[in-house]
Amino acid sequence: MNSKLDFQPKLLTALRNYSKEKFTSDLMAGIIVGIVALPLAIAFGIASGVSPEKGLITAIIGGFIVSLLGGSNIQIGGPTGAFIVIVYGIIQNFGIEGLAIATVIAGILLIVMGALRLGTVIKFIPYPIVVGFTSGIALTIFTTQMKDLFGLTIEKVPADFISKWIAYFEAFNTINLWSLLIGIVSIIIIAFTPRFSKKIPGSLIAIIIMTIIVYVIRNHFGISGIETIGDRFTINASLPQPAPITFNMETINLLLPSAFTIAILGAIESLLSATVADGVTGDKHNSNTELIAQGAANIIVPIFGGIPVTGAIARTMTNINNGGRTPIAGIIHAVVLLLILLFLGPLTKHIPMACLAGVLIIVSYNMSEWRTFRSLMKNPKSDVSVLLVTFLLTVVFDLTIAIEIGLLIAMFLFMHRVAETTHISVTTDHIDLSDESEIPHDKEVLILPKGVEVYEIDGPYFFGVANKFDSIMKSMGDKPNVRIIRMRKVPFMDSTGLHNLESLLRLSQAENIHVILSGVNEQVRKVLIQSGFNKKIGAENICSNINEAIEKAKEVS
Repeated sequence: MNSKLDFQPKLLTALRNYSKEKFTSDLMAGIIVGIVALPLAIAFGIASGVSPEKGLITAIIGGFIVSLLGGSNIQIGGPTGAFIVIVYGIIQNFGIEGLAIATVIAGILLIVMGALRLGTVIKFIPYPIVVGFTSGIALTIFTTQMKDLFGLTIEKVPADFISKWIAYFEAFNTINLWSLLIGIVSIIIIAFTPRFSKKIPGSLIAIIIMTIIVYVIRNHFGISGIETIGDRFTINASLPQPAPITFNMETINLLLPSAFTIAILGAIESLLSATVADGVTGDKHNSNTELIAQGAANIIVPIFGGIPVTGAIARTMTNINNGGRTPIAGIIHAVVLLLILLFLGPLTKHIPMACLAGVLIIVSYNMSEWRTFRSLMKNPKSDVSVLLVTFLLTVVFDLTIAIEIGLLIAMFLFMHRVAETTHISVTTDHIDLSDESEIPHDKEVLILPKGVEVYEIDGPYFFGVANKFDSIMKSMGDKPNVRIIRMRKVPFMDSTGLHNLESLLRLSQAENIHVILSGVNEQVRKVLIQSGFNKKIGAENICSNINEAIEKAKEVS
């Protein structure tokens, strides 16, 4: 594949055939997506542990870069709910500076992934792992919103899941009924808005209505105790100046696991979003270019104090449903958010925290994929175990541990399955050729000479089955004159399998047992030649089919 074409942003292609009609469509889509992104960017920023304008800055700068450089025509980038847990944890442990360093490292990793063309490899992460940590994140987000939903008075909310709920129950006597009412009404508005409005998001309607109500009852009816954004944060309605990020090896080593999690999570979510979008529009995104764009966004955004960026499925689908078909729509969405920040930013201080809690509770419900989770519970036990382990680790510990251990378990289970599919059989008297495709033959049955044993390996010969082969060899308990290792159904061999074969040859030669290989395919033969095994066994003892191998056995036995 041509590397220049492989990493070409979709924007360049889109502009070649751009028209007035496309611009009108992209303009409307960009404006609507910008409005949809407003409450989400604010909510994600606050839930992640930063000020609300940081969420908007992330959506503005990150969304602009993703649309400018990305490999998808309609991908919308910005902060997402998936990052809330990992970002909040990094800020708690390493502060804002630590988050900036981790995000930049993640951006570098994403660019490296794209440059190495690993875009398609990311898609092979097992589905139970994706559902497990997505559902775990959803439950964690839901848990973090209980304080604001109920208006609880807690000086400092514990970081871990179990301690959070203990603290909530202990502080339940401080519940604020006005906050709870605002949160519940917000959830109802968001849930029922799609029934009468497909264009305007329920989250925006809920924020506008609840903000007006809270402003009136606080200032004209003297009702206090309803916390708003302004009570907790000072809103800076301007783009911040870029600030340098200081790196040192000690901090990099500490933050590398978190950075790896951000990179993997960002890659999965952005490519999943682009793939879903392709299914709707019939377009085809460039996964490697998309990863490079995501990486660039995550390198630049932290310089302005932003949080991690990735493709946002909900906003991307909103873009599609409103006519967005080129990256121009995503750029317009970023411009709309910038104008809102500059001219309407101070008004965000009146938004009640309970309303934002309602927005994030709906986000967590949509993220939970509980129907998919329930259906996966009916799958084989190995998939269920990966799903549950990833889910529980995400909830109880953190996403970094969940992804690492989830992937590790999935790989071990996969290797176990592959090992189970590899069979080794031993023949000492005759071979049935009735269903053979290896060689042309006239006889249905091939009689083996006395003192000749045929070991047939059916499946990959790798470290997972090497011991199995050893066990079968030892169980025979005899000393034949010739051992034929039939490998016509071995698609590949790894270094452990090769080591096992070399050990077999060495032990057999020590016992004066001749070893012959049969039906070796080109890939396996190449491994044997590169390792020098063909010289150890003798090139004449590597036969193309079983007939040749038996003829050779007759000569040496």
